[in-house]
Amino acid sequence: MTQVDEPIPDLPDAPAPEAADGALAPVLPPAEIRAVLEALIFASPHPVTPREIGQVLGGGVPKDDWKRGLDELREEYARDGRGLQLVEVAAGYQITTRPEYNDWIRELVDPQKPTRLSIQALETLAVIAYKQPVTQPEIIELRGVKSGGVVKTLLEKRLIKITGRKEVVGRPILYGTTKEFLLHFGLKDLTELPRIEEFAEVLGEEVDVAGLKKAIEAPRPVEIPLGEEEAAGDEAAEDPGEGEEGPPET
Repeated sequence: MTQVDEPIPDLPDAPAPEAADGALAPVLPPAEIRAVLEALIFASPHPVTPREIGQVLGGGVPKDDWKRGLDELREEYARDGRGLQLVEVAAGYQITTRPEYNDWIRELVDPQKPTRLSIQALETLAVIAYKQPVTQPEIIELRGVKSGGVVKTLLEKRLIKITGRKEVVGRPILYGTTKEFLLHFGLKDLTELPRIEEFAEVLGEEVDVAGLKKAIEAPRPVEIPLGEEEAAGDEAAEDPGEGEEGPPET
């Protein structure tokens, strides 16, 4: 007699493990969470944002657990005296070399190619960073030097970008800093910009600190808003100016 195998009924999924307080426990232990985070941040070509971390880890690792893992991982890098550090920069997390070892790294990566910007470029970049959004005529007025070629260089290096046009006569282009600017100077966001004296130390000793401070604290040049240029022209025509006489009477 042939025996007929009966189908094996589907078993219900095992419930997710619970922590002592009744909340769902993470699928991964803390040490493995830190290892996964380290691998993600190291492998990413850009700073990994909290949103990306949440998407990758899904519902298996609660947000509080991976955030705690990030803090612990950052402490590990700081405590062990490594040549690397875990930093929060440009709205994300990135593993970078420590700045005190930059000279050694430069010798390995490209010892012949200078990586520093010119003094004029650094000063122009500082004005844009602290006064943004700012136009090229404003930069020239504030710094007292022509900056067309410098602005082009900063655009090519992706340290600044075009953010729009100012609604004044001529509609000049507005410039602001980029995410690459934050990465270059190790800033989380623009709220971390230090005082100009401190930032000048980062830029280099040759930078005109007093001139930069004066330019950044100076009011913007007065410009005529769009739609008001005709009125301004009419006023100038009606009022030839103080101390000026009209045409002689005949």
